[in-house]
Amino acid sequence: MSDLEKRLNNEDLQVPPLIRIGIAHYQFESIHPFPDGNGRLGRLLITLYLVSNKIPGKPTLYLSDFFERNRSHYYDNLTAVRTQNNLVQWLTFFLVGVLETAENSIQTFHEIMKLRIEFEEKKIITLGKKVPLAMKLIRYLYTKTVIDAAEVAKILAVNISTANRLIQDFEKLGILSEKTGFKRNRIFIFEKYLNLFER
Repeated sequence: MSDLEKRLNNEDLQVPPLIRIGIAHYQFESIHPFPDGNGRLGRLLITLYLVSNKIPGKPTLYLSDFFERNRSHYYDNLTAVRTQNNLVQWLTFFLVGVLETAENSIQTFHEIMKLRIEFEEKKIITLGKKVPLAMKLIRYLYTKTVIDAAEVAKILAVNISTANRLIQDFEKLGILSEKTGFKRNRIFIFEKYLNLFER
């Protein structure tokens, strides 16, 4: 682990950051230093390294989904480095994952922008004097997609009946949907937004 850390942070090595973290990920998975959680930590290592090197500036590149969808190829390519010294094949697979994940992230970003325009500029604007509260709520929903009336009341600093009326407005506009079917303790989901991340 000490050698991995030194190599990963050695600025004298003239190796591009994506290649460097691709190799480091392979090394970490081969060392397998912990009894549990190595896969999650190895994937997190990729994101943290890229963000620390400003590639990209924020943690928006998650390779976990790519590795999971291509699980057998992922393990085959890692094994090929150990058994056949085929680092090129592993790095090719890794870089394809980076490219595919980046393209998906860009597509998701464009879809989020379309959704924001639809909800904020076309639907919420129809709520008249409720628009300021509604805008505050929708911006909160981008950070937390599952909510209840008590939380809405708290974050908007309004009473529970005002929160419930605003939630009803959001349901009518197709922004929130109730998922419990209960009369009380109802939970609402910002489903259309959440669905953008489940491709």
